[in-house]
Amino acid sequence: MTISTGDILGHSQVGVYLSIVGDNLFYPTSLDKPAVEEIQQIFDIEMNPLLIGGSALLGSLVCGNSKGIAVADIATEEDLDILSSFGEIVILESGVNAAGNLVECNDYGAVVSKSIPQPGVELIGEVLGVKTARVRVAGQDTVGSLLVANNKGILSHPDITSYEVKEIEATMNAPVMVGTVCFGSPYVGAGCVTSDTQALVGSGSTGPELNRIEDALGLI
Repeated sequence: MTISTGDILGHSQVGVYLSIVGDNLFYPTSLDKPAVEEIQQIFDIEMNPLLIGGSALLGSLVCGNSKGIAVADIATEEDLDILSSFGEIVILESGVNAAGNLVECNDYGAVVSKSIPQPGVELIGEVLGVKTARVRVAGQDTVGSLLVANNKGILSHPDITSYEVKEIEATMNAPVMVGTVCFGSPYVGAGCVTSDTQALVGSGSTGPELNRIEDALGLI
């Protein structure tokens, strides 16, 4: 199947706990073996156990593409050593450090929260090797929790404006569609994690929501 539903550590916010960076999926070290095997069957990509600064909230703290990784500054030297084997790293500093919540990217572009200063945005673009834009989604700054994207498409919070859509599509070179997850949640980045071929969505997501996600992310 191209799309599956489930929980991570008992929570439907799967995008908060898992992070897909290029051809690698990072998952919390606290996941038990059956859960890891289930995720492996869904995505069939390289699986890497990790914590960031002792936190299991990898989807909120790590964001990246096939070229580079943005990570929160709570990452330890050991964490950074692990991540550096997967690409160049940019560390987001205190106050604007929840990389997974403040950045959404693919291999073509990155949209970055307006809470991140312009020099930081430029550094993110250099490390990820993409063009960048500082945008809001539905008037909010946590773009990573309001969008979920791969190289084929982007699913967005339903209240995104036409101006925001235009900016995001121009930056990430992928079409935007709106939708929800987990029986009506607009925080699609928190409730879904995707590669170019498969997605995991939080439990409770309805059939129409799953169909919309498949369409938006080009998984059909």
